[in-house]
Amino acid sequence: MIVGGTTTAGSSKKARKTYLRMVHSVQLTGSVPKMPRIDNPVINFSEDDARRLYHPHDDALVVSLQIGDYNMHRVLVDNGSSADILYYPAFQQMRIDKERLSPTNAPLVGFGGTKVFPLGAITLAVTAGDYPQQITKEITFLVVDCSSAYNAILGRPTLNSWKAVTSTYHLMIKFPTEYGVGELRGNQVAARECYISMLEMEDQQQIMCIGKQRALAEPVEELEEVRLDDTRPERTTKIGTLASWPVRQTITTFLRNNQDVFAWNHEDMSGIDPSVMVHKLNVSPSFPPVRQKKRVFARERE
Repeated sequence: MIVGGTTTAGSSKKARKTYLRMVHSVQLTGSVPKMPRIDNPVINFSEDDARRLYHPHDDALVVSLQIGDYNMHRVLVDNGSSADILYYPAFQQMRIDKERLSPTNAPLVGFGGTKVFPLGAITLAVTAGDYPQQITKEITFLVVDCSSAYNAILGRPTLNSWKAVTSTYHLMIKFPTEYGVGELRGNQVAARECYISMLEMEDQQQIMCIGKQRALAEPVEELEEVRLDDTRPERTTKIGTLASWPVRQTITTFLRNNQDVFAWNHEDMSGIDPSVMVHKLNVSPSFPPVRQKKRVFARERE
């Protein structure tokens, strides 16, 4: 379930109320807006459409589409998504300039109420079906930067614009065209590969393709800077301000009496085992090292 994005509801509170009232007016008055009459062919499914599938199954509908100039595989058809989504790794592989992204402030809300903010929106031509029962339309994708086994998600905006009918039992989409009913079959092997990949992802927050917004840690109290050595004003540290003034003075005195525990420069960190920070090159001992010319540094750098 993915809610939000570029739906007709809009991002403002007023637009959402208008979006809800449009449905109420139809339900209460029974008046339906006039639409142009189009003689569309009847769309139906039969057992022959499911003949080449493994049964029983509960696999997702994963298809391949021509998006822009690329044949994109692993596209999830999701009736539960109110937005068409293009994942950022796929967006990068398509070599589209990031400046083409249109800014959007509409967050996507996923399972459990977590939110993710898209990087932007991009409109691309999408072609589905086999010629001549083929359909090509401009689709606005929201580009999302999070982990997923899929390259894109096809949601209700595109399915409704195609007047498409989906069947998860038959793993197929059918849609009307000028030359009859077009078909788009799902790939059952790709569906199970994506399913396993999603389960094996380490980051459980991103399994639902929705990342929880990171909360920045706020300090619990303000800090006060104290000087440890009056002769060296650069030697300072910070203490909390929630404690009472006598306690803070006691802490300050204690720190000044024990300022030798602070490492102000490299010379103050003597006695550290070199194994803490030693870089080794894993090279074959049969190859003698080549001694390069000595570099001369400034005294401070040395």
